[in-house]
Amino acid sequence: MQNKVLFLLTLVLLISVSTFAQRGVRVAYIDTEYILQNVPEYQDASAQLDEKAEKWKNEIQDKLAIIEQKRKDLSNEKALLTKELIEEREEDIYYEEQEILDYQQNRFGPNGDLFIQKKQLMQPIQDQIFAAVQDLAESRKYDLVFDKSETNLLYSNKAYDLSEQILRSITRASKRQQAESKAEKKAAQEEELLPEINYELEAREKALEEKKAARLEAIEKARQEKLDARAAKVKAAEERRENTIKEREKAKQEKLNTNNTGSKEVTTSDKDNPAAETKTRAQLIEENRQKKLADREARKKALEEKRKKILEDRQKAKDSTNNN
Repeated sequence: MQNKVLFLLTLVLLISVSTFAQRGVRVAYIDTEYILQNVPEYQDASAQLDEKAEKWKNEIQDKLAIIEQKRKDLSNEKALLTKELIEEREEDIYYEEQEILDYQQNRFGPNGDLFIQKKQLMQPIQDQIFAAVQDLAESRKYDLVFDKSETNLLYSNKAYDLSEQILRSITRASKRQQAESKAEKKAAQEEELLPEINYELEAREKALEEKKAARLEAIEKARQEKLDARAAKVKAAEERRENTIKEREKAKQEKLNTNNTGSKEVTTSDKDNPAAETKTRAQLIEENRQKKLADREARKKALEEKRKKILEDRQKAKDSTNNN
């Protein structure tokens, strides 16, 4: 880019030299960077802007450090969290990081606050320099005035440097303007050196806020859907557990009723007896067990009597045979 500018300036210079060769060409140059460095208003405003940029930078770094710490905490806690909670926290971290990156772009991007305020800060000084150069070139009949800061001059004679004169002209104009009205001077001191953010910046910030609100709404909606789905799963699991318990109780009761039916011991008089109806399940089970033990003892006794009878019959038969 600088080579193209140098080529064009050289071409213009050659054409001008050939055009004004008859009377001679008056050429001079200025150093814009030098002029800006010696304008107190510009330096004060530039220092404030640098301070504000440093504040934005530290704010962004702090927020990114918080995001990084959240990632580390999530990594350490993954073993204790469910898959849904992990995904939810990862999504929250992602959206928070995107907000910080958007904020960084709005502050330091090509169309960010820093670029806009630098441009607004430079424009008044550049206009003053341009006006002073025009006035000086017309009054002293200069044909060409270059800017040393924007051209690649290999050599420049200090005698053709108008920077000091332009700087004095700007300083005098500034003093005149300040002296015109004490009220205006006081108001200027109370106002910030940096211009207010323009309408374009306000519209961008409003769009950013709307985007942030929509993103938060989407996050809340997704979180609520996950909570509802989780609650539905818990409710379904609880219902299945209750149904399983009821089925087990029902099967146990049916088995108990079957056992009680096989060994009924409640007579008609027992049915009419309110005390029998108030027996607990444990009492019924114990009575059923005692009845089985009694039946077993009775069968055992009957078998023993039968065995004795058989032995007696055999002994009688044997004795009868011996007598004969």
